Amino acid sequence: MGAFLDTVPPSGIIRIRDMMFSVKDPFRLDQGDVSFDAPDTLKNAMMRAIAENRTHYVQTAGIPLLRERLAEKVRRRNGVPVGGPDDVLVANGGIHAIYAACHALLEPGDEVIIPDPLWPPAISIILSAHGVPVGCPLHESRGWRWDVDELRARISPRSRAIYVNSPNNPTGGMLTREDLEAVVEIASQHGLWILSDEAYEDVVYDGAEQVSCASLPGAYARTIPIYTFSKTYAITGLRLGYLATSDRVLRDRMLKVLTFTSSNVCSVVQHGGVGALEGPQGCVEEFRMELRARRDFFFASVGEASGGLLSGTPPHGAFYAFLRIGPAWAPRPELHPMGVPASRSWAFVEELIRLARIGCVPGADFGPHGEDHVRFCFARDRAELAGALDSMRAVLV
Repeated sequence: MGAFLDTVPPSGIIRIRDMMFSVKDPFRLDQGDVSFDAPDTLKNAMMRAIAENRTHYVQTAGIPLLRERLAEKVRRRNGVPVGGPDDVLVANGGIHAIYAACHALLEPGDEVIIPDPLWPPAISIILSAHGVPVGCPLHESRGWRWDVDELRARISPRSRAIYVNSPNNPTGGMLTREDLEAVVEIASQHGLWILSDEAYEDVVYDGAEQVSCASLPGAYARTIPIYTFSKTYAITGLRLGYLATSDRVLRDRMLKVLTFTSSNVCSVVQHGGVGALEGPQGCVEEFRMELRARRDFFFASVGEASGGLLSGTPPHGAFYAFLRIGPAWAPRPELHPMGVPASRSWAFVEELIRLARIGCVPGADFGPHGEDHVRFCFARDRAELAGALDSMRAVLV
């Protein structure tokens, strides 16, 4: 296993993050993090938990009250027919929940059909579970959605699951209800599982509908919906995620993974999660409205600020601008002392970091279909977005 991990690639996002730490006065549009503060309901619940000395071991699956509130939320908000708190497992963020699900579900050589492009850690987790990611392109011309016929063509005798990520990271594309109905039909016909990564469930704009696959008729029995508090409540650093499944065998396996990798999620953070769920939800809508304003602010200027080199359509979900690098741009060899990268998007990002101090992520890091694109996070505050656009303008125009 030790040597096997050498074959699992690290995320380029981590490489970019490390590069940015050496940049003076950077614009951190590389990180998928919001600039908002967590709601007081969550922070006050955590402070109470500390004052009450709730700092000892707790249940590996999650504290009972949090699991009860999560079961209620998944039924009410997501429309998933969870049987009760026993269906829900609490994890150290969404990435930990994905890890538990993949390691519980996959056997060596099992194929998982994934969207291309996709958040790199999801791909690496599948590989770490000895699975085989099989990319199926999301098409920009379709709003970064699958062609269902292409998805169906990816099915093979080794197929085990379909990985759904809607809204999608990095594109912000959202699958429609009809798309998801087709995914469920394909999965049912071929006896496949659906891993439904819904990290951006509350980050949607323009009246778009976020639908959980597991809410569709008959789908929950073979769907594992995965969620996180990180984006909804602005607590990326606290690490609180969760998943649901009605399958007892898988649940027992996932509980083992959680046990072996964390024993339990931080007790204080779990009490904070209860506070967030039990308190008013107005912050969720406030965050969404401000993110929509930041999206519009960024897209209103990025084309001009890049001298026409970057183009794209404002997404209906998530908080990323996944922009195409125009054919007029060419790398400058003198800016690449170690040689110009083979990937055009990597070369563009390296130059933008070096010349403009703007953190961003190359599209190639998200899969072959992401090449010739670059991802910017527009969830930073408006002053940082404006500074990044001015810096871009100074070096590209």
